[in-house]
Amino acid sequence: MKDLFDRILNDRGPLGNWAKQAEGYYIFPKLEGHISNRMHFNGKKVITWSINDYLGLANHPEVKKADGEAAIEHGMAYPMGARMMSGHTIYHEQLENELAEFVSKEASYLVNFGYQGMVSAIDALVSKNDVIVYDVDSHACIIDGVRLHMGKRFTYKHNDVASLEKNLERATKIANETGGGILVISEGVFGMRGEQGKLKEIVALKEKYNFRLLVDDAHGFGTLGKTGAGAGEEQGIQDDIDVYFATFAKSMAGIGAFFAGDKEVVEYLKYNMRSQMFAKSLPMAMVKGALKRLDMLRTMPELKNKLWENVDALQSGLTKNGFNIGKTNTCVTPVFLEGDIPEAMAMVNDLRENYGIFCSIVVYPVIPKGMILLRLIPTASHTLEDVEETIVAFSAIREKLENGTYKRLSEAVRKKQETLMQ
Repeated sequence: MKDLFDRILNDRGPLGNWAKQAEGYYIFPKLEGHISNRMHFNGKKVITWSINDYLGLANHPEVKKADGEAAIEHGMAYPMGARMMSGHTIYHEQLENELAEFVSKEASYLVNFGYQGMVSAIDALVSKNDVIVYDVDSHACIIDGVRLHMGKRFTYKHNDVASLEKNLERATKIANETGGGILVISEGVFGMRGEQGKLKEIVALKEKYNFRLLVDDAHGFGTLGKTGAGAGEEQGIQDDIDVYFATFAKSMAGIGAFFAGDKEVVEYLKYNMRSQMFAKSLPMAMVKGALKRLDMLRTMPELKNKLWENVDALQSGLTKNGFNIGKTNTCVTPVFLEGDIPEAMAMVNDLRENYGIFCSIVVYPVIPKGMILLRLIPTASHTLEDVEETIVAFSAIREKLENGTYKRLSEAVRKKQETLMQ
């Protein structure tokens, strides 16, 4: 019998194998300073395109004041205990009521973390007799939630309605045999590609198939729709989303998340989501801070307007300069290039050290081998000067990628990696 740790020591995973070279710079980087359009990294000031602070609330004076006052009044411990036992307050209820109203649902339920909440909600919503059908490009929290499911599950091709319908046909046959139901899961906005989920087309299939729809709208909440209520509002089908989910970690610049839907469904989640039933209540400072942030979402449309001014400038500028930004129709701005992992590392090092641009780099296994994705997150804090400077820098690094500069530099990186792996 092998030692359990033999596998861990011999194969650290696709990203872990690069840890000795990448950690602290490419992976687990340390950005410093106030959260804003420009921060400090590795001793240099950089334009920061990797922070999901869409509306620029993270360092907003009114937000910091509300957070500070709540922390002084309540500390970070109150309320102690799980909400079901001793951690329930009128402010948790107030936040839930206001969130439900904002996204046009009967009720909502507050959860401590988006990832944890999504995993637990999927587990609670389905039984072994039910069938799950979900987009193959779904976020990891959805995938991990689906893994807990003891019944049948199918993926459909990304945003492919024909593929979805084919899998709904399969799911319907199985559900008829087991006496179960069908849960379809999509994201409102896919966080890597920046594409909205085809929610309108998915909802249209309800006329033919009997299923319920769960939407993870982490990137759509606060950024899409007339009022900022998200992708469902943007596509005119908010009422047809059965379970709506969003996190505070993006537009709300905080910690926490919520589910919203019909009162009976939300009540069921409250009494059956194990991640919340057995977890400490969200601290009061975060609850009151979220109330302030939500109020600003409702009453300060200029924040979303400024965000989209920057989004439009960045995406149109990149497109005009010949960059491939895929099919994004949201704030998420991917730039697709060709190259391997060592080339990507050399390129990003150049981008950060010599051009003062910090953005997230995505490589295999998140995207196919031979591709490099530079992911930019525009915010209301950015300026048009930031946009112009970034496009100039991207043009320069693309030329170096295409003329083989990074290929040559990457050979040294590759040799160093081979030495470290010996």
